[in-house]
Amino acid sequence: MTTAAMAPPLDAGVLDLMVEAKRPVADGVVELVLHAPQPLPAWSPGAHLDLVLADDLVRSYSLCGDPDDRHRYRVAVLREPAGRGGSAHVHDTMRAGDTVRAAPPANHFALVDAPRYQFIAGGIGITPLLAMIRAVEARGSAWSLLYGGRRLASMAYRDELERLGDQVRIQPEDTAGRLDLAAVLEPVRAGTLVYACGPEALLSAVEERMSAWPQGSLHLERFAAAGTAHRDDDSAFEVVFARSGISATVPPGVSILDVATDCGVFVPRSCSEGICGTCETEVIEGEADHRDSVLTPEDREAGSFMPCVSRCSSGRLVIDL
Repeated sequence: MTTAAMAPPLDAGVLDLMVEAKRPVADGVVELVLHAPQPLPAWSPGAHLDLVLADDLVRSYSLCGDPDDRHRYRVAVLREPAGRGGSAHVHDTMRAGDTVRAAPPANHFALVDAPRYQFIAGGIGITPLLAMIRAVEARGSAWSLLYGGRRLASMAYRDELERLGDQVRIQPEDTAGRLDLAAVLEPVRAGTLVYACGPEALLSAVEERMSAWPQGSLHLERFAAAGTAHRDDDSAFEVVFARSGISATVPPGVSILDVATDCGVFVPRSCSEGICGTCETEVIEGEADHRDSVLTPEDREAGSFMPCVSRCSSGRLVIDL
């Protein structure tokens, strides 16, 4: 048997992708299949992709395709009428044949090995869970999915999920009511990891139901920040961008990310709400006041830091920018 030599991978910093296909997968949800002739960077279930939709418009979308397909990425985008323009651009402007730039995939919602999994999705929150479900199904792990949405027609990828059998429960709220979280989260089940993604009301309810579960049992990915970036008692502090050799004052009500931009220090950004992980950097010195909704306690202990929302509680913060 002979094998063809693979083309070299794309530049590690920027990916140039073509929209191979665009199709509706539910009411208000379109899927993009993004293609490249060269092998694309590998990704694992739970990863997201930052798409550069315009010069100042970068948005993160969960990868929901096949990690083994090294020439295609698949994402699904919900139209958000009250959004900041990203979903409208995808729905109204992007077409098959268009090109789009992206950063390599990143993962702050990684799938951890466990004997059993409970997946909980609300609306477009199904997207990061799709690849997870395929992965655990392929290796024979025990799992189940509770998937809620406002209406059946608005729930993406129902056809794929329904083929997986009675491990999947699809529950539209308008005909079947809200998800019965107690049925899947009570009593505590040792050895089970819970992965949940969806609107904040759902995730808060999951957290409340799991207050007695062992630490580390729950893994969340949020659409919106759980906390408040700016508080009335915030005070100014000094930030030092170590690699750039620049020091600046961060006043109350202003983010480190915005100060960096004003100082000419480039930091990639997307959500600016502490939920996507795009702007992640490292604390070199000082005491961080973490306000993001993406880093784990272990990440924070290791020095990871989100300058879009987090601040400093020691008067001076040195970060790796």
